Amino acid sequence: MVTIKSKKEIELMKEACKVVAILYEELEKIIKPGMTTWQIDEIAEQIIRQNGAIPAEKGYNVGIKGIPDYPAATCISVNDEVIHGIPSKKKIIKEGDIVSIDTVALKNGFHGDAARTFTVGKISKEAQNLIDITKQAFFEGIKYAIPGNRIGDISHAIGEFVHKNGYSVVREFQGHGIGRQMHEDPGIPNYGKAGRGIRLEPGMTLAIEPMVIQGKPNILELEDGWTIITEDGSLSAHYENTILITKNQPEILTIL
Repeated sequence: MVTIKSKKEIELMKEACKVVAILYEELEKIIKPGMTTWQIDEIAEQIIRQNGAIPAEKGYNVGIKGIPDYPAATCISVNDEVIHGIPSKKKIIKEGDIVSIDTVALKNGFHGDAARTFTVGKISKEAQNLIDITKQAFFEGIKYAIPGNRIGDISHAIGEFVHKNGYSVVREFQGHGIGRQMHEDPGIPNYGKAGRGIRLEPGMTLAIEPMVIQGKPNILELEDGWTIITEDGSLSAHYENTILITKNQPEILTIL
């Protein structure tokens, strides 16, 4: 069921989203070659907690037998890792890498969710273009995030923009509603037909998240039960924000 948030609930949720926005501004300053993804995660958790929130991904359980609770405060995916990369003391980032970080903060009983792909030192033009297209795909999608439009209008805009630029969208994972629960209805694919899906109404809060692959869209899941990689080893980027549907244009809650 899709939840419509009250004015008070929206104000509380904005505080959770602000924590995530602060986190990414801080991480952008500190990510550098030689760091482990474990170190980045430790810093991220510290920032989240210092701002009065809880890292909601830590201990998250998908409810599938055999898949362990998620062990970290963030998902950190490097290069060909698409999403859900588990931070590790053994994984050292190096010059030229691209690092996607997905984080959810819980504060006041509400969640804020966003993802960014960061550059490590100097990267290739091809990698930078992938990051730029992934970010712009989000903004192309939310042009349609207005009352009366449908979820499919957002999905279609994202998918068409990505494909027009020669990239692939991940089809097995999608954006989602968000609020008191990390994942709420509706699901928001990054492809689809315009005019399909539920109608958008003021008070809806949505996590829109293009996940874009440089090569073919095929993905694989690693044995850890979490990490998703590209099948052909090509790079992947991720960009996400929590937005609020208003009476007019959408409001992005996870950008300061």
